[in-house]
Amino acid sequence: MGSRLLPLFLAIGALLADATGLHHVALYLVLLAVVGAAAAAFVGVGDLLEGTGGLVRAGTTATALALLVLGSAVRANATVGGHVPTLAVSAVVAAVIVYSLPLVGWLLEPLAPRASSAHPS
Repeated sequence: MGSRLLPLFLAIGALLADATGLHHVALYLVLLAVVGAAAAAFVGVGDLLEGTGGLVRAGTTATALALLVLGSAVRANATVGGHVPTLAVSAVVAAVIVYSLPLVGWLLEPLAPRASSAHPS
């Protein structure tokens, strides 16, 4: 448990549900994403404290968890039948972006030069 992909895909599913007008389904998807994000954040911070994980993973998972909690709280307090608050959607979009930051950093990381394996004779 603690995969970053589960809350990421649930948050993307919530955004797609909002786009199609299924706001009630989106609420439950965001609530499920909070549970997955909490597990990922606990694993990320625990690994950082043990010295086996990185600061980026711990920071991004904790930040995404906070954004998903904010989005679900605003969404849950919205009026029934009304529009979804902009803050709720923006928080979920920001959580998806935060989850994607390590991927972007990995893609933009320059290739490290490799030492040649040939030994001079």
